[in-house]
Amino acid sequence: MTVELLGGRGDELWPRPGRTFAVGPAHTFLDFATAVNDAFARWDRSHSSMFVLADGRMVTDVHMAAEMSGSIHGPITEPLDIASAKVAAILKPGDEFQFTFDLGDDWVHHCAIGADKVDPVQVLGIKPPKPLPYWGWGDIPDQYGRRWADDDRQGAAPARPDQPHPMLQGRWPGRGQVPALDRTELRAAIATADSARFLAVVTGHDIDDALQQIGTGIAMALQQRRKQAEPVALSILNRLTSRASAGDAVLADDILAHLRGVPLAGRVLPIDLDMLGDALEGALVESSGGYVDLITGEVYDGSATDADVVGDDMAINVEEDPDRWLWFDRADSQSGWRDMATFTERQHDENVRERLERAIEGKGAFSRFRDVVYGEGLGDRWNAFSTDRRIGRAREFLADNGIRVG
Repeated sequence: MTVELLGGRGDELWPRPGRTFAVGPAHTFLDFATAVNDAFARWDRSHSSMFVLADGRMVTDVHMAAEMSGSIHGPITEPLDIASAKVAAILKPGDEFQFTFDLGDDWVHHCAIGADKVDPVQVLGIKPPKPLPYWGWGDIPDQYGRRWADDDRQGAAPARPDQPHPMLQGRWPGRGQVPALDRTELRAAIATADSARFLAVVTGHDIDDALQQIGTGIAMALQQRRKQAEPVALSILNRLTSRASAGDAVLADDILAHLRGVPLAGRVLPIDLDMLGDALEGALVESSGGYVDLITGEVYDGSATDADVVGDDMAINVEEDPDRWLWFDRADSQSGWRDMATFTERQHDENVRERLERAIEGKGAFSRFRDVVYGEGLGDRWNAFSTDRRIGRAREFLADNGIRVG
C-alpha cells in the first residue's frame, strides 16, 4: 500500500513525500493509522485520525464518528470503528482512500492499495505483526512546522555552529566523556598477572593512546580468562590495525597468534619495553647505545661494559659471549619531535593547537611543548601517548631483530 502526504497546516507539499507499507489481513485501520503516523514522524498523538473511503464511509473512533454523523458533506453513511475494522476486509487491490491526521491541521494523505498482493516473507524477510513501511522517499515536515526545538515561527533561525558536530567527524563519544585509563592500575594488574583486574581497568575506558601498553597483558588475560578476554583482544587487534603506528602491526600479529594458540613468530624474551623504549630514545646519557641480554631480556647502558664506571661486580663482559648480547644505537630526537607534532595535530581546541604548533618550532621545543601541555592539563594524555609510541618503536626494533616480547 502506497501513502503520499498531500499537505497539512494549509500548505500543499510538492514533491510529495511517501511511504510504501505491507499491510496484512489481521491489521485494523487503527494499526495502519499508527504505522503511518510513525512513518511520518508524528510525535504528538493527542489528535484524532480519520479515513474516508471511496464510497464516502468514514473510519474513525466512536466519539469522532458521533460528531461527524451530522455532516452536510458526502453521502449519509454509517461510520466504521477504526479500532476493529480490518483493512483487508473492507478494501481490495486497486482501491484509493484518504487518511487525515489531526483534524485541526489536516495532514491529508492519499492512500492506494497495489494491484498485486505481496508475500511479506519474500519481500521483507519477516511476517510483521503490524503494518510495516519498507520503502520511502521525500522530506517529512514537522507536524507543527517547527524547524528547531524552541521555534515560535516568528524569530530567525539560530546561527549555524562554526564547527561540524563531533558525531559527524567520528569524535563521539569525546574524550571528556569516556573515563580515562588508569595506567598505574594497568601496570599493577599486568605485574601481578591479575586478569580480572586487567580486564576491569581496560573495559569502559579511553584506551586508544595506550594500546601498546595494554597489549603487554593480553596473553595473560587470554590464558586465565579466555571467554572474557577474547572480545578485548579482538578490539585491541582491530584498533592496532587501524592506527598503524610503529610496532602496531607486530603487536597485532602477536595478539592474533595468542588468539589462534600458535607460537609467536620469533625468539620470545621477557623484555621490559618501557625500559627499552626509554633507553633507545634518550634515557641513556652515558654512551651512544646499549645492550639487550638475549638470555634474561635485561637492558643495559653501553657503559655497563666499563668496570671503571659501574664497578667490577656490575660490569658485563660482552666479548666473553658475544651471541648473548644485542647492541642498539641511541636514536636521535626526531622521533620525539614527531610525537609532539602528531599530538599537536590531534588537538581539537584551535587555540591549544596553535600554541603547541608555535611551541615545537625551533630550539627549546621540548621544554616549551611540555610547558603548554601541562599548563593546559594535557600532561596525562601526553604521557600515555608518548609512552605508547616509544614502546611501539621498541617492539618494532626487537621484531626487526627476530625477537618477540612474551
